[in-house]
Amino acid sequence: MDRKRFARFTWAVLIANLGVIIWGAYVRASGSGAGCGSHWPLCNGEIIPQDPQIQTLVEFSHRLTSGLALLSVVAMLIWALRLYPKGHPVRLGAGLSMFFMITEALIGAGLVLFQYVATNVSIARAYWMAGHLTNTFLLLAVLTLTVWWASGGGPLRWRGRGLLTWSFGLAGLGLLVLGASGGVTALGDTLTLHAGISPLESPIVAGLIELRIYHPLLALTVGALVALAAWAAHRSQPMVPVGSYASLLLALYLAQLLAGILNVYLRAPIWLQLFHLLLADLIWITFILLAAAVFGAPVAVPGQERPAGRPAVELSANR
Repeated sequence: MDRKRFARFTWAVLIANLGVIIWGAYVRASGSGAGCGSHWPLCNGEIIPQDPQIQTLVEFSHRLTSGLALLSVVAMLIWALRLYPKGHPVRLGAGLSMFFMITEALIGAGLVLFQYVATNVSIARAYWMAGHLTNTFLLLAVLTLTVWWASGGGPLRWRGRGLLTWSFGLAGLGLLVLGASGGVTALGDTLTLHAGISPLESPIVAGLIELRIYHPLLALTVGALVALAAWAAHRSQPMVPVGSYASLLLALYLAQLLAGILNVYLRAPIWLQLFHLLLADLIWITFILLAAAVFGAPVAVPGQERPAGRPAVELSANR
């Protein structure tokens, strides 16, 4: 019973962190990143800001929700250490989640302290944005694997799988690069379309605009790699949940491509930027679950048998 509650809790932690990520994107897109000035962890030198402006409220609320998300991962780690024996993959997942949660907080602090927010135009900010998105994806990956392992999935076994390993490795790397590229592209949209900085005023902004054409081309290339991985997965294990995950992954990726086209056509409104990011996160989570279903062996539970070929977890399990 305790393990069932823990599995549900890991889902809650994953979903909560997903919400914090989307809210963080709103902070960037709305230009509210400087709402607390260059102070961290204080907000404009105060624990609780007095007479705050809208930008301050947005930034401060993001810090509060980020803090709660951090505490949820701390609770998950402590619970995992108490509930599972040494060497269990859940402990590994919870420990890695804590690590990437800390690096996520440090990157967020660095953005504030170095003032890579609001209308800051610098090449360093673009690098930080790419790193931020990469770390976010890694955090979501280990949180998702913790869900998988807490729900009965076993360690991932990559060796001896031939095409499967290569296809998933290339697709996963491609999705990470695509996510970093999307972060830089979103920064260019924020600076030009919302902050009103003309490419004629800044060579860096002009460079970000020039790079924009490569993002959709990269998306199509990565889409082919994702389709190959989904095909290889379904071919190797044509059963639930592999087939369901593969179909969902392809459907989400197609929706993402359409959202990207609409984003360009509508000149990147904030609501569509957030939806675009949400789809990217859901694609990544589904990809990780598909990989876990293909490469993860179920963990035997004493006194409980699992039918042959039965998956350890389904996407909606334990919610």
